[in-house]
Amino acid sequence: MSSTILHELGLAPSATVGQTPLPEPAPDEKHPFLVALGERVRALRSQRGMTRKALAVSADISERHLANLEYGVGNASILVLIQVAGALRCSLAELIGDITTATPEWLLIRELLHNRDDATLRRVRIAVGEMLGTGGQQASRSSRIALIGLRGAGKSALGQMLAEDLGFPFVELSREIEKFAGCSISEIQGLYGMNAYRRYELRALEEAIQIYPEAIIATPGGLVSDPAAFNLLLAHCTTIWLQASPEDHMRRVQEQGDMRPMAASKEAMEDLKSILDGRAAFYSKAEYMVNTSTQPLTDTFYALRNLVRGALKLAA
Repeated sequence: MSSTILHELGLAPSATVGQTPLPEPAPDEKHPFLVALGERVRALRSQRGMTRKALAVSADISERHLANLEYGVGNASILVLIQVAGALRCSLAELIGDITTATPEWLLIRELLHNRDDATLRRVRIAVGEMLGTGGQQASRSSRIALIGLRGAGKSALGQMLAEDLGFPFVELSREIEKFAGCSISEIQGLYGMNAYRRYELRALEEAIQIYPEAIIATPGGLVSDPAAFNLLLAHCTTIWLQASPEDHMRRVQEQGDMRPMAASKEAMEDLKSILDGRAAFYSKAEYMVNTSTQPLTDTFYALRNLVRGALKLAA
């Protein structure tokens, strides 16, 4: 079989410059991610029926640079990867191995959801959850109230007050995480890293949902950053976003004597605002919202109490 046909089928072992094959670098020079990236580039090039030379020309990079990419050596810049993705008519996510591009079914689902508005995506998420048995039913989650929001929003203070008023257990999820780990949250993150912390967080949430058919749950501020935990929370709890101004968040955390989030930061307020901006889109997925900055604590509690009692169809 001619080398041209081998190239068109994506089976050629290496590219050529003139008649000289490009040598494959030694195995000990390769990083596993770069090797997998190179394999995906070759696979996509094969699917498109492109020779290495044709792809290099289309991507406007040298054939040797592309060969190094396919061999898994050389740390290609993000701009080069964008050029290669454009030439292969695929997304950058598909090129670097995002899970939602791993199979044809994933790709077809992505295409169906492409450019849909947020309200449509929410309906799809709920429908998929119900179809897979993970969406929860309103009747089974209505008496489990989860308070979400950044630290300093009032989740602990208002949560305890609400639990006493309703006669529900109060679950401070951060304390449950520490019980599972046998150490403080700062020690979990410092000793074992954020991935370990997220595993403890998910486990604590799963147990709280299993044990308490009705409860007030105060969640850690970053829980919404973990899709698995946040999906579980939305599926099995009535969620309320306790919203506050950045100034109130800062003041309340300082009054608690806890400066960890803003330690050694000269731009503490800007950092806090950036965190709020980054999480607001997730917090807004809650079914209800109560602003804790617009009135005193007692008045805020009564507003929250009336909202929850209305949601649970209890006498105000």
